[in-house]
Amino acid sequence: MNPILQRAKELESEIIANRRYLHQHPEIRDELPNTTKFVMEKLTEMGYEPKEICKGGIVATVGNPGKVFLLRGDMDALPMEEDTDLEFRSCNSYAHPCGHDTHTAMLLGAAKILKEHEKELKGTVKLMFQPAEEIFTGAQAMIDAGVMENPHVDAALATHIASSGLPCGMISYKEGPSGASADMFTITIKGKGGHGAYPHAAVDPVNIGAHVVLTLQELVSREVNPLEPCVLTIGAFQAGDAGNILPESAVLRGSIRTFNNDVRNFIKQRTVELCEDTAKKFRAEAKVEFTSGVCPLINDGEFTREIVGYLGDLVPADKLCTREPEMGSEDFALVTQMVPATFLYLGAEVEDPAQVRRGHNPNVLFNEDCFHLGTAALAHCAIQWLDRHSN
Repeated sequence: MNPILQRAKELESEIIANRRYLHQHPEIRDELPNTTKFVMEKLTEMGYEPKEICKGGIVATVGNPGKVFLLRGDMDALPMEEDTDLEFRSCNSYAHPCGHDTHTAMLLGAAKILKEHEKELKGTVKLMFQPAEEIFTGAQAMIDAGVMENPHVDAALATHIASSGLPCGMISYKEGPSGASADMFTITIKGKGGHGAYPHAAVDPVNIGAHVVLTLQELVSREVNPLEPCVLTIGAFQAGDAGNILPESAVLRGSIRTFNNDVRNFIKQRTVELCEDTAKKFRAEAKVEFTSGVCPLINDGEFTREIVGYLGDLVPADKLCTREPEMGSEDFALVTQMVPATFLYLGAEVEDPAQVRRGHNPNVLFNEDCFHLGTAALAHCAIQWLDRHSN
């Protein structure tokens, strides 16, 4: 057995214990006081000098002068309640159905192994414990705080646990576009309220909103190359609270997702233009506000192939597979825009098919048997990449 994998297996109970603690005490966005305290205490016990460089964002380094390899693990939970019978289920109104508790625990395990091998490292490994991935602000906050510099990062790796679609112990990868961009927007239509019996004396924002929804769907079907995947979704439409009153305004909320930055910019621009023009046509006003966004996640092809080669030291070839790109989004994408990087998925399906759920489900379960492999993958790939790229 590979020595790094063997050491990770020896640490399995510790990795699981750390994960269970984090699972039981979830925190959201960048409001992570207990989580960051826990992570920093664990890192300090290992001999690190961790720093909180922004709210909820922790950085620690290990190794020697040379190239710098970044490992990232996100820490934030979701504002939803858990509905499982686990002994370590969430003790508050938040939950970890996306598995960020596992990411943090696996990165802590890798940190321990890397510290044990510090003298042998032919460069530096930078550990990035990130907040607020779920709202697409954490990576940017850490980048703004200097995570990619001092020392300058040369390459980066992150993993994501997969509760469905990937058997336990499998690792999947993708060269090129892997995750879509995501831009959340709010459309506010300002009309003129009135009595439902006299629509001619009002300016109906509900009718205008309906036209906006249909117009935006035609934007995708008629103005975007059909060979370029693009999804525009209106997920909320709020206006008025009585059947015989035309409200003063309507608010629509939606999202845009694509793999192409040019398409992303075009769709955002046309969304604003079409909403404003449609509202004006009906004597109303429309304001479009983009509330949050993240670029597509594009894995570097050459770097991904190199990482997959290192993973072959840990698992047989039939445990490695390619994956199709997904319309889901991930703010590690910002890192992939800056340095050669790749984003892996680690299979964690439970054995009972009836209990398999996708992430973000209140009943989701993750198979703990794979956590040591996630730790080994992070540590081993970092060690091997630094060894190969040392000056």
